[in-house]
Amino acid sequence: MELDAVFTALSDRTRRDIVVRLSAGDATVKELAEHYAMTMQAVSQHVQVLERSGLITRGRHRQTRPCRLEPAALDAVGSWIDDSRRTWSDRMDRLETRLAHLQDEQ
Repeated sequence: MELDAVFTALSDRTRRDIVVRLSAGDATVKELAEHYAMTMQAVSQHVQVLERSGLITRGRHRQTRPCRLEPAALDAVGSWIDDSRRTWSDRMDRLETRLAHLQDEQ
């Protein structure tokens, strides 16, 4: 899974909505399309983007192919965000300390 693909997939509101919907349980493209004023083909294209990014997988159940959220992909994004937050927090703390030191020198 590439983070770039995940962030690209999540950059679209409809795809974020689909991820939220799938967090409540599996759904077919037809079931997902019921919530949008767009064609099933358009929803299917959104699903394909999510699938390519690794955020969802599609299985087989009788004649349907339900979509399933892959939480591990979201965990990877969360880890990246947490690491970035720590890095920037550390940098800002060092900057604050440096600025305080400079003010004390004046």
